[in-house]
Amino acid sequence: MQDIPIGALLTALVLLIFLSAFFSASEIAVMSINRYRLRHLVESGHRGARVVDALLARPDRLLGIILLGNNFVNIAASSVATILAIRLYGEAGILAAAVLLTIVILIFAEVGPKTLAAMHPERIAFPAGMILRPLLTVLYPLVWLINILANLVLRIFGVTVGARAQELSMEELRAAVREAGSLIPESHQNMLLGILDLEKTSVEEVMVPRNRIQGIDLDKDWGEIEEQIMSSRYTRLPVYRSSLDNIVGIVHLRKALNLAGNKNLTMETLEKIIAEPYFIPKGTPLNTQLLNFRDAKRRRGLVIDEYGDILGLVTLEEILEEIVGEFTTSAHGIGEGYRLQDDGSYIVKGSTSLRDLNRQLDWHLPTKGQHTLNGMITEYLEAIPEVGTSLLVDDYAVEVLRTRGTAVEVARIIPQRRKDDEAADETEAG
Repeated sequence: MQDIPIGALLTALVLLIFLSAFFSASEIAVMSINRYRLRHLVESGHRGARVVDALLARPDRLLGIILLGNNFVNIAASSVATILAIRLYGEAGILAAAVLLTIVILIFAEVGPKTLAAMHPERIAFPAGMILRPLLTVLYPLVWLINILANLVLRIFGVTVGARAQELSMEELRAAVREAGSLIPESHQNMLLGILDLEKTSVEEVMVPRNRIQGIDLDKDWGEIEEQIMSSRYTRLPVYRSSLDNIVGIVHLRKALNLAGNKNLTMETLEKIIAEPYFIPKGTPLNTQLLNFRDAKRRRGLVIDEYGDILGLVTLEEILEEIVGEFTTSAHGIGEGYRLQDDGSYIVKGSTSLRDLNRQLDWHLPTKGQHTLNGMITEYLEAIPEVGTSLLVDDYAVEVLRTRGTAVEVARIIPQRRKDDEAADETEAG
């Protein structure tokens, strides 16, 4: 060692620190690379991506070669630094060399390279893979022996080493969509989140409830039936006798109007164009029903409970609105089931869907359990409310304005932000 020039030792020390930085950066870059983008690059034929993907297939071997190289160069650097300290300052320089080398390695071979690799994993991982793969081939017997010993230790603790697929849960996938930022336009993000949320929503949450279904009663006078066909704003209507429990089928009004135009619309010809009803079991998730509509070539169906009773009607359009939003717009402050008042409160029909209120007004009324405003009020009170009854549901003030029989027909709702504004005004006035 005394014959080795000090300049050569310094050069060797710098080279060893550089190699340590390479192994440190390679470890972080390869392990933190986006696996889904990596898969895309592999499919597109990227050479560096294919190499890294092959290395990640056995992470124990990859880590083995990286850590073997990193520890070897660090120990070698420590030995060279010790020799330099003794050559320059004698034994008194050993402690100073150890402290100085520790600082240099931490900054230039650990923290710095790893931070850079974490910020730009692809720029580091792909070139590093080209070096690590042949290095792993050359040193495979040593890496294999080290891995065998390490895997034996892991098995003692019940850990099985092998390739592990990186999977995202639904919540993680939702978070990834929300955090996509400018990569995905906000409107597209909302659509993607709407698709992911379909499985959490059942058909009865978006259906038209039974008491709001408009249909054709074949037991009525023909004149009434004909007038209903001519004036209806819907393209398809359920057909029944006396009540929905005696459902006959669904009629396409365009066919009926064509018959009327040819002066051929009669009770007999109407019955001939009635299609068989399509039933949907209660509790069917929207994503499942969307596929069922496609397979059955249907656009609407009747929701039934376990006893076969009809609960409501679901259309394809209502499911699609859960993804893309409302197809139709209304005048400012006016919805189908609610109306904005001058004082900031809303007059809401009891049959209005809670999901519609939340979506259209950006509210957060509870939707678990009951699905309409009337259902929410009666469930909360556990009784049939009287006119003038007030309650507070999740910070929304609700007042019953009108009832009909056992149901709430109209109620007033004061949203939380309106209450917060009033409180702020009172504070400022005080």
